[in-house]
Amino acid sequence: MAALPRRGPHTARRACGATFARPWIGLPPVPRIRRSEARDRGQAALARFACFLDGSPRFVPDRTEILLQRAAEVVRAEARTIAGLEGRLDQSFVAAVDLLLSCEGQVVATGVGKAGLVAQKISATLASTGTPSSFVHPTDARHGDLGRLRPRDVLLALSNSGESAELVALLGPARKIGVRVLAITGEPRSTLGRHADCVLDIGRVQEACPLNLAPTASTSALLAMGDALAMVVLQERRFSREDYALYHPAGSLGRRLMKVREVMRTGEQMPAVALGTPIREVILVMNRTPGRPGAALIVDGDGRLLGIFTHGDLARLLEQSGSIDVAAKVETHMGRNPKVIGPDQLVEEAQHLLREHRIDQIPVVDADRRPLGLVDVQDLLDVGV
Repeated sequence: MAALPRRGPHTARRACGATFARPWIGLPPVPRIRRSEARDRGQAALARFACFLDGSPRFVPDRTEILLQRAAEVVRAEARTIAGLEGRLDQSFVAAVDLLLSCEGQVVATGVGKAGLVAQKISATLASTGTPSSFVHPTDARHGDLGRLRPRDVLLALSNSGESAELVALLGPARKIGVRVLAITGEPRSTLGRHADCVLDIGRVQEACPLNLAPTASTSALLAMGDALAMVVLQERRFSREDYALYHPAGSLGRRLMKVREVMRTGEQMPAVALGTPIREVILVMNRTPGRPGAALIVDGDGRLLGIFTHGDLARLLEQSGSIDVAAKVETHMGRNPKVIGPDQLVEEAQHLLREHRIDQIPVVDADRRPLGLVDVQDLLDVGV
């Protein structure tokens, strides 16, 4: 007797006469994919599976679109919070500016958790823009770092709730030292707000966190208010680009804000010849100068700058006439009234002149147009400008 075929559960149900709704009938088959491929094709499979549930096609948003929408919601929430700060700027902000301007010591920023990180950033901004500042953690302050505070200081305390236990515990000892307290908080009537000399109110903030728990919009508001304070104080101090360069000697920003005198060629590296010098001698001077700047400054009997002769002038002369009268005097072919720059101007300005006028060298002169140095485009490249 032939063996009966093995009956599976689905075969058994059919044998019992059971019928099932099968909405997927007529739809294109789902291709089999490896488990490793499923991770990459999961969203497409999810969209197809949605059709299986009720038998009709249904739109399932792409995962990328969902993620970008969520991110946009966070950005919009934080932008609304920061924009709302404008309406909270009042006389208290003016008082805060005056408090920092009158501070004879330093501004000591403090805060706990995320607000503490924001406080560190604001402190760094103040310090780099002319207001002496440092950061102290409230817990460390109660274990010896309170000695960083002096009666002439201002304590800049950040807390959205104004009730951070570590921060509140610092207020009493700080008051005993004699410091004045400037608070940035969302609760002016909190313990921090009540014990502060001046309060900047960021208002009650709805966090961008979907749980309304993680500090997001509130820390953005704290930072924006702190930046506004630092920038207004900067302007009141008449803090200049030169001052900024003094505190930023490194990096591309610091290099752009260097003074011309710091990069110019001087002494034997600055080729200068007198009016009436033959072109032959001018070329020799240019080639024998250390660094070979490719230019020579032409001066009169009083040492004042009259012109400049460059390798570019030499090349154009050859191109136009095919030969050079090396015995001719340099003033017959020199560039007259060249662009100049002062030694105390910024390297950034020298770079702008070189680029705007498409030249490779620019003389550095004093108020009487006497040459003090020469800036070559290569010098700017060497310092990374």
